[in-house]
Amino acid sequence: MTPKLIVPADFADGFDAPEERAWIAGLPDLAARCLRRWDLSLDGEPMYGYAALVLPVRRADGTPAVLKLPWPHEEAEHEALALSLWDGDGAVRLLAHEPSDWSMLLERLDPDADLMDVPIDEAIDVIAGLMRRLDRPAPPQVRSVREKALRWADELERSDSAVPRELVEQAVAYCRELGPKSGDRLVNEDLHYENVLRAEREPWLVIDPKPVAGDPEFGLIALLWNRLDDPRSRLDAVVEATGTDWDLARRWAFVRAIDTWIDEDDHIDAEAVALALASGNRP
Repeated sequence: MTPKLIVPADFADGFDAPEERAWIAGLPDLAARCLRRWDLSLDGEPMYGYAALVLPVRRADGTPAVLKLPWPHEEAEHEALALSLWDGDGAVRLLAHEPSDWSMLLERLDPDADLMDVPIDEAIDVIAGLMRRLDRPAPPQVRSVREKALRWADELERSDSAVPRELVEQAVAYCRELGPKSGDRLVNEDLHYENVLRAEREPWLVIDPKPVAGDPEFGLIALLWNRLDDPRSRLDAVVEATGTDWDLARRWAFVRAIDTWIDEDDHIDAEAVALALASGNRP
């Protein structure tokens, strides 16, 4: 008999709202249902990020895999859809999915080998190549950058924070200008260096996508404020590697940095990126 899952305390402590605590309390039973559903056995200690518990498992034929149990939230809503569209081409392969409880069975990658320790130029080149492979039209179900930008414009305009008002107003103007004409590509808005893992069938594969429909430039900020050094030099390198538009990338990164700076007033990286990218003059 499979022992009942013990949810790691550090993971559970990140969930405070009543509905979140209820979900945490139900995780052991959810894991047990998934193990039975897909005939899985546990194969290691639980892993976790900010919003999902990941259990190493083996399938009935002995194949290693992972069972991902995400907290049901907007950004994760269409993760399985994006993975099914990519079908393992540049991203982790989705083996099974149960929409009713958001659970996913995924191929197992190496959780200890990501791009954080790879030289930055090489890491950017790897991600740029993966972005080209993952690029395709967004399906109609996916959240839209157009809607996000209009919502952000209203929220930023009403915000009361320590962020300089002229920067907030600049972000609002960008939202109103760029949002209505944003593209319809399938964009991963959280493609950063820790979300690319070493694999057996390929050197590197993307995990944990947060898909949106929009401009490819909308997702590039994750490559600027992770492994932060000089945001403008990093922007130049990322734009050159990805073949994207420099000023569009700058403006979307600025908007997202301002939004994060307001939401998390101690987010030093968001503040640094926003200040560095406020000017529109390319060096």
